[in-house]
Amino acid sequence: MRVGSFVLAAQFPGQGQGEALHRAVRSAEVSEEAGLDAVWLAEHHFVPYGTCPSAVTLAALLLGRTRRIRVGTAVSVLPTVHPVALGEQAALLHVTSGGRFSLGVGRGGPWVDLEVFGAGLEAYEQGFPESLDLLLRWLREPAVAASGERFSFREVPVVPRPSEVLSEAPGPEVVVACTSPASVRLAAERGLPMLLGMHVGDEEKAEMVALWRRSARAAGRPAEEVADAAHVSAGVCQLADRRADAAETLLKAMPGWLRQGLGAHMTVDGRPRSMRDPYAYTELLCGLHPVGTPRLAADRLAATAERTGISRFALLTEGSGDLAATEENLRRLGAEVLPQLR
Repeated sequence: MRVGSFVLAAQFPGQGQGEALHRAVRSAEVSEEAGLDAVWLAEHHFVPYGTCPSAVTLAALLLGRTRRIRVGTAVSVLPTVHPVALGEQAALLHVTSGGRFSLGVGRGGPWVDLEVFGAGLEAYEQGFPESLDLLLRWLREPAVAASGERFSFREVPVVPRPSEVLSEAPGPEVVVACTSPASVRLAAERGLPMLLGMHVGDEEKAEMVALWRRSARAAGRPAEEVADAAHVSAGVCQLADRRADAAETLLKAMPGWLRQGLGAHMTVDGRPRSMRDPYAYTELLCGLHPVGTPRLAADRLAATAERTGISRFALLTEGSGDLAATEENLRRLGAEVLPQLR
């Protein structure tokens, strides 16, 4: 089992954007100091839900500031970027970090981002498979040409080649955020592990893993690849000597952030959108994830791994909104929870 932190660079009410980003950078540095396996970086545009607009750029900074820990995007929003441009960045980070970079990609949402970056709604609704396949070709082949509906260009060499790094992996790992059966099948057919969101519980995640395995086998993926797929489960972790204290910390801070952050999303086409009740959503997260004592946290992570077959976790530890509390939370996760899992 591998446990990492999930960093949103969340801007809580009353905080500035610089404060949120400083806490994000420190969270990654402390994650390495605490012995965690990875740090996963979220990407959002134009909303205080997350103040990092380029997960791959922040990953570059953090790879330079760390020496051991794996750094991944969770996720880079593929419809709003050219897959070759993202592939070049991913290859660069893979080569220069000695293979410590993971590229998580996803569709994002029907947000105004699509208008600002000129991608259009079709890139979100129909274009993700084409973009993903072009990205994968760029990371695996020596030269690439394209003749698809959205991307068409003559053959050009891949520079730098991801395979040039002296590591076991021929290129950066690619993970796909999955929220629907269609995205699960898409990832499975390509043999790519999934990133599953923190809003769903063990039962639904187990069903998605089972669907991934069936779809991967039906697509002819190798049996070893199906068995060894290292899916990632996103969640929330808040530690305290009493479960009530851990939950209280999150219930005091997270609803304000969720109300402000999620409420700021604008749809590109004016479609109506509903938002979860922030307090009820925080209560749901406290019930689903390792929120409580270190013993409870370890038991809950072990139970999720057993029920779902998921071997990696990306845990949001900044739910207090406070830098000092976030650092303490990470250090307790490393010192008091990880030894119980290993």
